[in-house]
Amino acid sequence: MSVVPPSALGEPCVLLKLGEVVLKGKNRELFERRLQANIKSALKSSGVRADVRQRHGVIAILLPEGTSVDVADAVAERLADVMGLVWIHRAWRVAKDPDAVTAAALELVAGRTELIERRATFAVRSRRRDKRFPLRSNELDRVVGGEINDKYGLPVRLKNPELTVHIEVDRDEVFVFTDGLPGQGGLPVGISGRGLVLMSGGIDSPVAAYRMLRRGLSVDFLHFSGIPFTTSESIYKAYALVRALAKFQDRARLFVVPFGKAQQSLRSSGADRLQVVAQRRLMLKTAEEVAHRLRRDVLITGDSLGQVSSQTLQNLTALDDAVAMPILRPLIGMDKTEIMAEARRIGTLAISELPDEDCCTLLAPRRAETRAKIADLRQIEKRLDAEELAVQLAASIQEYKLDTPPDPGVPRERSSI
Repeated sequence: MSVVPPSALGEPCVLLKLGEVVLKGKNRELFERRLQANIKSALKSSGVRADVRQRHGVIAILLPEGTSVDVADAVAERLADVMGLVWIHRAWRVAKDPDAVTAAALELVAGRTELIERRATFAVRSRRRDKRFPLRSNELDRVVGGEINDKYGLPVRLKNPELTVHIEVDRDEVFVFTDGLPGQGGLPVGISGRGLVLMSGGIDSPVAAYRMLRRGLSVDFLHFSGIPFTTSESIYKAYALVRALAKFQDRARLFVVPFGKAQQSLRSSGADRLQVVAQRRLMLKTAEEVAHRLRRDVLITGDSLGQVSSQTLQNLTALDDAVAMPILRPLIGMDKTEIMAEARRIGTLAISELPDEDCCTLLAPRRAETRAKIADLRQIEKRLDAEELAVQLAASIQEYKLDTPPDPGVPRERSSI
């Protein structure tokens, strides 16, 4: 995406294009403040000091003088993971002078030798945010486009050109660029509230987490391990998945519940074919207790209607009955192919496909109930005293810091939540 900067190109910078945020009317300023805070946090994590300047529908990231092209490219790639941005452009800052703009555009095209050699089509798109600039947008298009055509012999094609030179005239400078990275879109993380994701080691729950991050929720993660009846593999997977998602938000925390003995108690209580639904209800009750302690507003699961036996409409209704807290299911209408495609795009699919011992299959009956009755489930929970058990399980959780690889074999201090 980058070229070696000749003197005409000035200093490298990054230009960020906002999407849905600009449609927020009187609340727009609130969304933009949250977005700027998230951008600054991402810049801090990349170790780059930069000046963040808000414009109308655009945020300019002005890098320190002398910043290398490689560093500027790395900043652009990091900011492509910030929710709320639709395009990230590696641009060049040049003086607000038509001759300087033309020279920069010529130098930028000069770096695209493969396009010049095969006489690729091109277009110039100008936007004049500062109306004091002497040339109108269409005039600037003609001037710069004519110079490119004269020097390189590239044919102009205004519809679907192979190369587009963008020129944006701003208050203090002009930005010139060609390519861009697609952003994540959506809303800034943290603007919509706080949620708790029930994170399995499978494909669905990381995608569900990503989708809610994209809608502005900040999330923590709660994983149920089959320990002591399974190995710690699922914890490692959950940890790796949370790390893969951490690039989309400033802070992510993983909590783990040792759930094996609770599953054994459910089986002993006579759950039989209701075992899967009963243990999922207990997970939700535990998650609700944890969410209250963490001051989280909503639970998030990776349920997809009809995908497995526990996700029939009647069973999902029985799960909703287990807790008073709202349960968000962002994948409810997606099929497995769509979910896998999304997981591949966000970088979690390969991790999810690693083998592990899933606690959800531990002690599962040969045939699971697809039409669970709430009254039967409540009777099982009454025999088990599920409410008290959920409180005990919530008190037993352990937090795994993302800056330290997990070592489930080493006792950890329990989180005081």
